[in-house]
Amino acid sequence: MTTETAIRVDGFTKRYGKRLAADGLTLEVKRGEIYGLVGADGAGKSSLMKAIAGVLSFDGGTVEVFGTRIDSARAAEQVKQRIGFLPQGLGLNLYPDLSIDENIDFFGRLRLVPADVLAERKRVLLGMTRLDAFRNRPMRQLSGGMKQKLGLVCTLIHEPDLVILDEPTTGVDPVSRRDFWAILGRLLEEKGVTALVSTAYLDEADRFHRVSLFHEGKVMGEGTPAELVAVVPGTLALFRAEPQADALPRLKARFPQTEAMGTWLRVFAEGLDATAARAEIDACLDQPAHPVGRTSVRHSLSDAPTCRTEVRPTEAPPIRLTDWFAREPELEDVFVAMLRQRGAKLESVFPEDGLTPHTSSAPAIEARELTRVFGDFRAADAVSFRVPQGEIFGLLGANGAGKTTVIKMLTGILKPSSGFGMVAGADMRTAGWAIKERIGYMSQAFSLYHDLSVVENIRLYAGIYGLDDKAARVRTDWVIGMAGLAGFENDAAGRLPMGLRQRLALGCALVHQPQVLFLDEPTSGVDPIGRRVFWDILFHLSRREGVAILVTTHYMGEAEHCDHLALMFAGKVVADASPEQMKQAVTAEAGQLLELRVDRPAPAQAALVAAGFASAVLHGRAVHLLSKTADADLARLPGVLDAAGVQLQSVQPRPLSMEDVFVHQVSALEAAQRGTP
Repeated sequence: MTTETAIRVDGFTKRYGKRLAADGLTLEVKRGEIYGLVGADGAGKSSLMKAIAGVLSFDGGTVEVFGTRIDSARAAEQVKQRIGFLPQGLGLNLYPDLSIDENIDFFGRLRLVPADVLAERKRVLLGMTRLDAFRNRPMRQLSGGMKQKLGLVCTLIHEPDLVILDEPTTGVDPVSRRDFWAILGRLLEEKGVTALVSTAYLDEADRFHRVSLFHEGKVMGEGTPAELVAVVPGTLALFRAEPQADALPRLKARFPQTEAMGTWLRVFAEGLDATAARAEIDACLDQPAHPVGRTSVRHSLSDAPTCRTEVRPTEAPPIRLTDWFAREPELEDVFVAMLRQRGAKLESVFPEDGLTPHTSSAPAIEARELTRVFGDFRAADAVSFRVPQGEIFGLLGANGAGKTTVIKMLTGILKPSSGFGMVAGADMRTAGWAIKERIGYMSQAFSLYHDLSVVENIRLYAGIYGLDDKAARVRTDWVIGMAGLAGFENDAAGRLPMGLRQRLALGCALVHQPQVLFLDEPTSGVDPIGRRVFWDILFHLSRREGVAILVTTHYMGEAEHCDHLALMFAGKVVADASPEQMKQAVTAEAGQLLELRVDRPAPAQAALVAAGFASAVLHGRAVHLLSKTADADLARLPGVLDAAGVQLQSVQPRPLSMEDVFVHQVSALEAAQRGTP
């Protein structure tokens, strides 16, 4: 990275009708820098990136790229050859009916790349992205991760000086995300390319040299990831507390940034060191037990929640805390805290509806040898698992692993080629309407009618599920309260922010009070705050209402929220266990996770792989590797990196995350499939 400026933006303003999308944005990006834009859907990131790419006009301020002011179409044309732009959305810059080869050739010729140069660049980029074996496959038949890697190849084929990537990893599985970042890191290292990248995954922020945090069209923070984390000091605590459902509202009353993650609780204790945080948390849990009752909790990110409890004679059991860990907060914790300081409010209310929680000793979902064949392709291959009533069950897998196919079979949308499934006591092959009135389904692609208002969508679904007028009115009020949609009742669903839109879709899936809820990537593209509120709702539904929930997700942080997980690969279930059990299995098989902080992550990762550390992968500005002989490897690592011209800044053991588990398992399966060690 140099001191030369690649991008300079001053006072950038963009309006869409009466809506102010960007309000006086200012930033500066240096050459050779990876600069990140982080913020919610609709925060202004895409508008700014399109203006920098020269494909969107704006209403105020100045934009300069490599010293050229972008104030006209003619000016934009002067720098477009030096820019590569990947728009938001899987494969939106590609042609569905063209093959991988044909798409790359088209973009190469469009950018006037000589034929011999194009052939060599294509060979190198296809090798890096592992797409060379699929050259003749049409783009429309690629998985989401493959589409994004092809999109990156087409963006880079003319070797631009600046690449602009708008949420390139949204909807992409963790293995493909790491591949994507490794490719980009290597190219920036070798070619000195500058990158402007937006993301909804705050765990990716460590990959950036500097970051701007966007909120409602303004920049509310800018700096290195470490500088931004230091803005809101505090302690991140992870522990177990039993009974968890009673501990959660008590902790939220003192610490708004509290969330359940499977059997664990995760608390950001703002402004407290580890000792003070433990004392405050103990004090919360040692308060006199609340009487047992149905509780309505209003969650606000700026105010402590208020609780109303129906008093009964029996008192709640005492709360016991175990397995305490404390560490520095993550950027997502700081991002949420900064929004709270600015008065942002996202609320979810659980009205006292008097419902009896769903209880049953029989499995809520049971799949036995479920198989679906499309021609010669087995999308799902003898899939089996069970989900008890009241459990949050996560179905994980890379793009194209078969997760959506399994959900469609269990909900009766697709007929299985063979196998058996029971959902809420009904045989999915013969149940017909009986199965549909017992389940809620929020699909990956379509759940709402965007031209209808919030209330109209809810009442439409109420009618579809056969609710009478009185019941529809009651449940409409419940959905609006639960989803925090008060004040938006008459707004068109398509105009809602992504987080509210997804909570409305969830409410429509719950309007008929189902026993079982299917959610297919429900938070893809949703900002961190929206995801937290969404998962608060799911936790309440499972613990208080006894709803069984099957969810697919690419956010491995969300996988930690699940009670149980099944990992799919190539249509098969290859692991079926709790998150903790999966972590223990990988540790036993592959060893301790070591995190290496280095000055040059991409060359470090390449050197470690060459030295025999096959598990070494980039993880932000660090490198993660698994070691069965940690003591010996700790002594060996400095020499390996020094020989590669890389400075080792620190190395320390870390607990495995679900992303580490996912990447290890899927990478091993992919290697076995290719026949490589």
